[in-house]
Amino acid sequence: MVSAYINILFIFVLMFIGYVLTYKQWFSNQIGDAFSKLVLQIALPCNMFLTVTKNFSRSEFLDLIGGTMIPLISMLLTFVMSFVYQRIFDTSPARRGIFSTMFTCSNTILIGLPINMAIFGERAIPYALLYYIVNTSIFWTLGIYFIARDNPQIEQATVRFHIVPILKKIFSPALLGFLIGLCAVLVNFTVPTSVATFLNYLGNLSTPLSMFVIGIIVYNVGIKNLTLSKDIIGVLIGRYVISPLIVWLLGQWITVPPLMLAVFIIQSSMPVQSSVPILARSYDADQQFATSSMGYSVLLYLAYIPLLLKFIL
Repeated sequence: MVSAYINILFIFVLMFIGYVLTYKQWFSNQIGDAFSKLVLQIALPCNMFLTVTKNFSRSEFLDLIGGTMIPLISMLLTFVMSFVYQRIFDTSPARRGIFSTMFTCSNTILIGLPINMAIFGERAIPYALLYYIVNTSIFWTLGIYFIARDNPQIEQATVRFHIVPILKKIFSPALLGFLIGLCAVLVNFTVPTSVATFLNYLGNLSTPLSMFVIGIIVYNVGIKNLTLSKDIIGVLIGRYVISPLIVWLLGQWITVPPLMLAVFIIQSSMPVQSSVPILARSYDADQQFATSSMGYSVLLYLAYIPLLLKFIL
Protein backbone atom coordinates (compact mmCIF):
# COMPACT_ATOMS: atom_id res chain seq x y z
CA MET A 1 0.00 0.00 0.00
CA VAL A 2 2.90 2.36 0.75
CA SER A 3 4.21 1.95 -2.80
CA ALA A 4 0.74 2.82 -4.17
CA TYR A 5 0.71 6.04 -2.11
CA ILE A 6 4.19 6.95 -3.36
CA ASN A 7 3.19 6.30 -6.97
CA ILE A 8 0.11 8.50 -6.58
CA LEU A 9 2.20 11.22 -4.96
CA PHE A 10 4.53 11.21 -7.97
CA ILE A 11 1.49 11.50 -10.25
CA PHE A 12 0.47 14.67 -8.43
CA VAL A 13 4.06 15.93 -8.52
CA LEU A 14 3.74 15.79 -12.32
CA MET A 15 0.55 17.84 -12.08
CA PHE A 16 2.33 20.36 -9.83
CA ILE A 17 5.16 20.62 -12.37
CA GLY A 18 2.58 21.39 -15.05
CA TYR A 19 1.08 24.05 -12.76
CA VAL A 20 4.47 25.67 -12.02
CA LEU A 21 5.59 25.63 -15.66
CA THR A 22 2.31 27.29 -16.64
CA TYR A 23 2.96 29.94 -13.98
CA LYS A 24 6.42 30.47 -15.50
CA GLN A 25 4.76 30.77 -18.92
CA TRP A 26 6.52 27.73 -20.34
CA PHE A 27 3.08 26.22 -20.93
CA SER A 28 -0.07 27.90 -22.22
CA ASN A 29 -3.63 26.94 -23.14
CA GLN A 30 -2.45 26.24 -26.68
CA ILE A 31 0.28 23.91 -25.43
CA GLY A 32 -2.26 22.25 -23.14
CA ASP A 33 -4.51 21.64 -26.15
CA ALA A 34 -1.56 20.18 -28.08
CA PHE A 35 -0.65 17.90 -25.14
CA SER A 36 -4.28 16.74 -24.89
CA LYS A 37 -4.38 15.85 -28.58
CA LEU A 38 -1.03 14.07 -28.34
CA VAL A 39 -2.25 12.00 -25.37
CA LEU A 40 -5.73 11.20 -26.66
CA GLN A 41 -4.90 10.61 -30.32
CA ILE A 42 -1.39 9.10 -30.26
CA ALA A 43 0.00 8.09 -26.86
CA LEU A 44 -3.12 6.46 -25.37
CA PRO A 45 -4.00 4.37 -28.43
CA CYS A 46 -0.45 2.97 -28.47
CA ASN A 47 -0.62 2.35 -24.72
CA MET A 48 -3.99 0.59 -24.99
CA PHE A 49 -2.90 -1.64 -27.87
CA LEU A 50 0.32 -2.76 -26.16
CA THR A 51 -1.34 -3.35 -22.79
CA VAL A 52 -4.08 -5.51 -24.24
CA THR A 53 -1.73 -7.58 -26.40
CA LYS A 54 0.73 -8.14 -23.52
CA ASN A 55 -1.61 -8.73 -20.58
CA PHE A 56 -4.97 -9.87 -21.90
CA SER A 57 -6.52 -13.24 -22.77
CA ARG A 58 -9.74 -14.44 -24.40
CA SER A 59 -11.24 -15.53 -21.07
CA GLU A 60 -10.59 -12.11 -19.55
CA PHE A 61 -12.38 -10.56 -22.52
CA LEU A 62 -15.51 -12.52 -21.56
CA ASP A 63 -15.16 -11.21 -17.99
CA LEU A 64 -15.12 -7.69 -19.39
CA ILE A 65 -18.46 -8.15 -21.14
CA GLY A 66 -20.17 -9.23 -17.93
CA GLY A 67 -18.62 -6.37 -16.01
CA THR A 68 -20.29 -3.63 -18.08
CA MET A 69 -23.41 -3.90 -15.93
CA ILE A 70 -21.78 -2.33 -12.88
CA PRO A 71 -20.66 1.00 -14.41
CA LEU A 72 -23.89 1.31 -16.43
CA ILE A 73 -26.28 0.68 -13.52
CA SER A 74 -24.17 2.68 -11.06
CA MET A 75 -24.06 5.79 -13.25
CA LEU A 76 -27.80 5.71 -13.92
CA LEU A 77 -28.44 5.36 -10.17
CA THR A 78 -26.02 8.21 -9.46
CA PHE A 79 -27.96 10.42 -11.87
CA VAL A 80 -31.11 9.60 -9.91
CA MET A 81 -29.36 10.49 -6.65
CA SER A 82 -28.32 13.83 -8.14
CA PHE A 83 -32.00 14.65 -8.77
CA VAL A 84 -32.82 13.73 -5.16
CA TYR A 85 -30.07 16.04 -3.88
CA GLN A 86 -31.39 18.88 -6.03
CA ARG A 87 -34.86 18.51 -4.56
CA ILE A 88 -33.62 18.37 -0.97
CA PHE A 89 -31.17 21.28 -1.20
CA ASP A 90 -33.07 23.37 -3.76
CA THR A 91 -30.43 23.61 -6.47
CA SER A 92 -30.86 26.59 -8.79
CA PRO A 93 -32.77 25.65 -11.99
CA ALA A 94 -30.03 27.36 -14.03
CA ARG A 95 -27.44 24.78 -12.97
CA ARG A 96 -29.39 21.57 -12.38
CA GLY A 97 -28.26 19.86 -15.58
CA ILE A 98 -24.60 20.65 -15.16
CA PHE A 99 -24.86 19.70 -11.48
CA SER A 100 -26.23 16.23 -12.35
CA THR A 101 -23.56 15.70 -15.01
CA MET A 102 -20.67 16.60 -12.69
CA PHE A 103 -22.28 14.62 -9.85
CA THR A 104 -22.32 11.50 -12.06
CA CYS A 105 -19.53 11.59 -14.68
CA SER A 106 -15.84 11.42 -13.81
CA ASN A 107 -12.48 12.15 -15.40
CA THR A 108 -11.65 8.58 -16.36
CA ILE A 109 -8.79 9.14 -18.82
CA LEU A 110 -6.58 12.17 -18.05
CA ILE A 111 -6.62 11.42 -14.29
CA GLY A 112 -8.30 8.03 -13.95
CA LEU A 113 -5.96 6.03 -16.16
CA PRO A 114 -2.66 7.30 -14.64
CA ILE A 115 -3.99 6.80 -11.10
CA ASN A 116 -5.15 3.24 -11.80
CA MET A 117 -1.82 2.39 -13.40
CA ALA A 118 0.02 3.85 -10.41
CA ILE A 119 -2.02 1.71 -8.00
CA PHE A 120 -2.60 -1.55 -9.87
CA GLY A 121 -0.19 -1.54 -12.82
CA GLU A 122 -0.96 -2.29 -16.46
CA ARG A 123 -3.40 -5.09 -15.60
CA ALA A 124 -5.90 -2.42 -14.59
CA ILE A 125 -6.04 -0.72 -17.99
CA PRO A 126 -8.70 -2.94 -19.65
CA TYR A 127 -11.03 -2.48 -16.67
CA ALA A 128 -10.33 1.25 -16.53
CA LEU A 129 -11.14 1.53 -20.23
CA LEU A 130 -14.36 -0.44 -19.77
CA TYR A 131 -15.57 2.11 -17.22
CA TYR A 132 -14.40 4.87 -19.56
CA ILE A 133 -16.59 3.51 -22.38
CA VAL A 134 -19.73 3.65 -20.24
CA ASN A 135 -18.79 6.97 -18.63
CA THR A 136 -18.10 8.60 -21.99
CA SER A 137 -21.27 7.22 -23.56
CA ILE A 138 -23.44 8.63 -20.76
CA PHE A 139 -21.55 11.93 -20.64
CA TRP A 140 -21.98 12.63 -24.37
CA THR A 141 -25.67 11.66 -24.37
CA LEU A 142 -27.49 12.27 -21.08
CA GLY A 143 -24.84 14.70 -19.83
CA ILE A 144 -24.98 16.91 -22.90
CA TYR A 145 -28.78 16.81 -22.86
CA PHE A 146 -29.01 18.03 -19.26
CA ILE A 147 -26.31 20.68 -19.68
CA ALA A 148 -28.11 22.06 -22.74
CA ARG A 149 -31.37 22.28 -20.78
CA ASP A 150 -29.73 24.67 -18.31
CA ASN A 151 -29.88 27.36 -20.99
CA PRO A 152 -33.30 29.06 -20.60
CA GLN A 153 -33.32 29.91 -24.32
CA ILE A 154 -33.29 26.23 -25.26
CA GLU A 155 -36.71 24.59 -25.14
CA GLN A 156 -36.86 21.01 -23.91
CA ALA A 157 -38.07 19.76 -27.27
CA THR A 158 -35.20 21.36 -29.17
CA VAL A 159 -32.40 19.49 -27.40
CA ARG A 160 -31.43 16.80 -29.92
CA PHE A 161 -28.70 14.24 -30.23
CA HIS A 162 -26.45 14.18 -33.30
CA ILE A 163 -25.37 10.59 -33.63
CA VAL A 164 -22.18 11.04 -35.70
CA PRO A 165 -20.43 13.49 -33.31
CA ILE A 166 -21.49 11.35 -30.34
CA LEU A 167 -20.09 8.18 -31.92
CA LYS A 168 -16.82 10.00 -32.64
CA LYS A 169 -16.54 10.92 -28.96
CA ILE A 170 -17.33 7.38 -27.79
CA PHE A 171 -15.16 5.57 -30.37
CA SER A 172 -12.11 7.67 -29.61
CA PRO A 173 -8.59 6.76 -30.80
CA ALA A 174 -7.90 5.33 -27.32
CA LEU A 175 -10.89 2.99 -27.56
CA LEU A 176 -9.97 2.03 -31.13
CA GLY A 177 -6.46 1.14 -29.94
CA PHE A 178 -8.05 -1.06 -27.28
CA LEU A 179 -10.37 -2.75 -29.83
CA ILE A 180 -7.55 -3.37 -32.31
CA GLY A 181 -5.53 -4.90 -29.49
CA LEU A 182 -8.46 -7.16 -28.63
CA CYS A 183 -8.69 -8.32 -32.23
CA ALA A 184 -4.97 -9.12 -32.16
CA VAL A 185 -5.48 -11.19 -28.98
CA LEU A 186 -8.46 -13.06 -30.42
CA VAL A 187 -6.53 -14.06 -33.58
CA ASN A 188 -3.33 -14.84 -31.60
CA PHE A 189 -1.32 -12.17 -33.41
CA THR A 190 2.17 -11.58 -31.95
CA VAL A 191 3.42 -8.00 -32.10
CA PRO A 192 7.02 -7.83 -33.43
CA THR A 193 9.51 -6.73 -30.78
CA SER A 194 10.71 -3.70 -32.75
CA VAL A 195 7.14 -2.48 -33.28
CA ALA A 196 6.31 -3.02 -29.61
CA THR A 197 9.36 -0.99 -28.60
CA PHE A 198 8.35 1.90 -30.85
CA LEU A 199 4.76 1.88 -29.58
CA ASN A 200 6.05 1.72 -26.02
CA TYR A 201 8.01 4.95 -26.54
CA LEU A 202 4.82 6.72 -27.59
CA GLY A 203 2.64 5.05 -24.96
CA ASN A 204 4.93 6.15 -22.13
CA LEU A 205 4.03 9.77 -22.91
CA SER A 206 0.48 9.23 -21.62
CA THR A 207 0.93 9.77 -17.89
CA PRO A 208 3.31 12.79 -17.77
CA LEU A 209 1.51 14.70 -20.52
CA SER A 210 -1.93 13.95 -19.01
CA MET A 211 -0.89 15.35 -15.65
CA PHE A 212 0.78 18.38 -17.27
CA VAL A 213 -2.60 19.10 -18.91
CA ILE A 214 -4.39 18.91 -15.55
CA GLY A 215 -1.77 21.25 -14.03
CA ILE A 216 -2.34 23.71 -16.89
CA ILE A 217 -6.11 23.53 -16.36
CA VAL A 218 -5.85 24.09 -12.59
CA TYR A 219 -3.59 27.10 -13.10
CA ASN A 220 -5.88 28.68 -15.68
CA VAL A 221 -8.93 28.08 -13.49
CA GLY A 222 -7.14 30.13 -10.82
CA ILE A 223 -7.21 28.90 -7.23
CA LYS A 224 -8.09 32.41 -5.98
CA ASN A 225 -11.14 32.43 -8.25
CA LEU A 226 -12.68 29.29 -6.77
CA THR A 227 -15.92 29.86 -4.86
CA LEU A 228 -17.42 27.23 -2.56
CA SER A 229 -21.20 26.75 -2.33
CA LYS A 230 -23.65 24.09 -1.17
CA ASP A 231 -24.04 22.96 -4.78
CA ILE A 232 -20.28 22.47 -5.17
CA ILE A 233 -20.27 20.53 -1.90
CA GLY A 234 -23.05 18.41 -3.43
CA VAL A 235 -20.92 17.71 -6.51
CA LEU A 236 -18.03 16.63 -4.28
CA ILE A 237 -20.34 14.35 -2.28
CA GLY A 238 -21.54 12.81 -5.51
CA ARG A 239 -18.03 12.30 -6.86
CA TYR A 240 -16.35 11.07 -3.70
CA VAL A 241 -19.07 9.39 -1.64
CA ILE A 242 -22.23 8.44 -3.50
CA SER A 243 -20.74 7.29 -6.82
CA PRO A 244 -18.08 4.90 -5.39
CA LEU A 245 -20.52 3.69 -2.71
CA ILE A 246 -23.06 2.66 -5.35
CA VAL A 247 -20.35 0.84 -7.33
CA TRP A 248 -19.23 -1.02 -4.20
CA LEU A 249 -22.80 -2.02 -3.32
CA LEU A 250 -23.41 -3.31 -6.85
CA GLY A 251 -20.17 -5.29 -6.58
CA GLN A 252 -21.65 -7.16 -3.61
CA TRP A 253 -24.57 -8.19 -5.82
CA ILE A 254 -22.94 -8.66 -9.24
CA THR A 255 -19.94 -11.02 -9.15
CA VAL A 256 -16.87 -9.64 -10.94
CA PRO A 257 -13.11 -10.16 -10.45
CA PRO A 258 -11.80 -8.26 -7.38
CA LEU A 259 -9.39 -6.19 -9.50
CA MET A 260 -12.21 -5.15 -11.83
CA LEU A 261 -14.36 -3.97 -8.91
CA ALA A 262 -11.44 -2.08 -7.33
CA VAL A 263 -10.71 -0.30 -10.62
CA PHE A 264 -14.40 0.56 -11.06
CA ILE A 265 -14.47 2.09 -7.57
CA ILE A 266 -11.37 4.16 -8.35
CA GLN A 267 -12.78 5.28 -11.71
CA SER A 268 -16.14 6.20 -10.21
CA SER A 269 -14.48 8.50 -7.68
CA MET A 270 -12.39 10.59 -10.06
CA PRO A 271 -12.62 14.41 -10.19
CA VAL A 272 -15.06 16.25 -12.42
CA GLN A 273 -14.70 15.86 -16.20
CA SER A 274 -12.29 18.51 -17.52
CA SER A 275 -14.60 19.04 -20.53
CA VAL A 276 -17.50 20.34 -18.42
CA PRO A 277 -16.42 24.01 -18.14
CA ILE A 278 -15.90 24.16 -21.91
CA LEU A 279 -19.35 22.68 -22.54
CA ALA A 280 -20.89 25.04 -19.99
CA ARG A 281 -19.50 27.97 -21.95
CA SER A 282 -20.72 26.49 -25.24
CA TYR A 283 -24.29 26.11 -23.96
CA ASP A 284 -24.37 29.34 -21.92
CA ALA A 285 -24.72 27.32 -18.73
CA ASP A 286 -23.17 28.29 -15.38
CA GLN A 287 -19.48 28.24 -16.33
CA GLN A 288 -18.24 29.66 -13.01
CA PHE A 289 -20.02 26.88 -11.13
CA ALA A 290 -18.57 24.25 -13.49
CA THR A 291 -15.05 25.66 -13.25
CA SER A 292 -15.10 25.95 -9.46
CA SER A 293 -16.49 22.43 -9.09
CA MET A 294 -13.76 20.99 -11.30
CA GLY A 295 -11.05 22.96 -9.49
CA TYR A 296 -12.17 21.89 -6.02
CA SER A 297 -12.55 18.26 -7.10
CA VAL A 298 -8.96 18.13 -8.43
CA LEU A 299 -7.44 19.90 -5.41
CA LEU A 300 -9.35 17.73 -2.92
CA TYR A 301 -8.42 14.50 -4.66
CA LEU A 302 -4.87 14.34 -3.29
CA ALA A 303 -6.26 14.21 0.26
CA TYR A 304 -9.15 11.94 -0.68
CA ILE A 305 -7.39 9.13 -2.56
CA PRO A 306 -5.42 7.77 0.46
CA LEU A 307 -8.72 7.40 2.36
CA LEU A 308 -10.28 5.53 -0.54
CA LEU A 309 -7.28 3.21 -0.86
CA LYS A 310 -7.59 2.25 2.82
CA PHE A 311 -11.11 1.10 2.03
CA ILE A 312 -10.44 -0.97 -1.10
CA LEU A 313 -6.89 -2.34 -0.62
